[in-house]
Amino acid sequence: MSVAAADTGEQGAEGEGAASAVAHCAAVTRREAANFYYGIRLLPRPKFDALCAIYAFARAVDDIGDGPLEHRQKVADLDAARRAIEEMDPRSTNPVIRALASVERNFALPRGAFLDLIDGVEMDLAGTTYERFDELVLYCRRVAGSIGRLCLAVFGAADPAAEALADDLGVALQLTNILRDVHEDARNGRVYLPAEDLRRFGWPHTEGGDAATIAATSVERPGTLDALVHFEAQRNREWYERGNRLIAMLDRRSGACALAMSRIYSELLERIDAHPERILEGRVSLPVRAKVAVAARSLTGKHRT
Repeated sequence: MSVAAADTGEQGAEGEGAASAVAHCAAVTRREAANFYYGIRLLPRPKFDALCAIYAFARAVDDIGDGPLEHRQKVADLDAARRAIEEMDPRSTNPVIRALASVERNFALPRGAFLDLIDGVEMDLAGTTYERFDELVLYCRRVAGSIGRLCLAVFGAADPAAEALADDLGVALQLTNILRDVHEDARNGRVYLPAEDLRRFGWPHTEGGDAATIAATSVERPGTLDALVHFEAQRNREWYERGNRLIAMLDRRSGACALAMSRIYSELLERIDAHPERILEGRVSLPVRAKVAVAARSLTGKHRT
């Protein structure tokens, strides 16, 4: 359901109750969150419900950006999502907004982080090429660091340094997503890897990207793909190393949740780095059994950073 479909009036007051709205968000998260879900399953129910509501909103906003609607309609829908967050009306007929309003009774969600997320999706609408890495980092902070800050509001942490680390961990996860989705993004005319990196390793860079060019280059210029991926992976590891400092600041189950998400994505990164050619074939993923094993180890404290 699009966030932009929200309606806040008498009908909302008589609509879906908070419990069913939260259940709707949990169902969306279970269905759509291939990696995120394995971490949040480790949380106590109130925190689990809160992160499901956050994820469902992020999913809806992301779907606006990636969907088939015309550009003008996407902008309008994102504006509507922004208004819905600013109002956070508990009577909304939109179950995601209604669930978030319910969550706010227990957790001080930073509404600015939701707005940052929307700003990040708007960056996708404006164009998806980045000249320098610091430009890409701004995008990552908006679409993923924002989620890290929202998660932290649910986890809770007394250390004032925690917010910046949660943001860094979100960036780390998004950088892995970018490597994982090189082929899919290219098919959709998007190139997220910085142009300065592509030039450095002799990789073609065209406005909008081209999946055929990416595949052809890996054959015509052996080693260029490996060198590029190794470089990006090493920089990505540095973001994980920094972001993982957050985990020691959290309670046991919140720390296990953050660690599970970090480890799942880190293992995905290592698979990509070991076999760079796979990113040209489609989306690289971990098998379910591997995700379950990572989550289990995280809950027992093993591999705790």
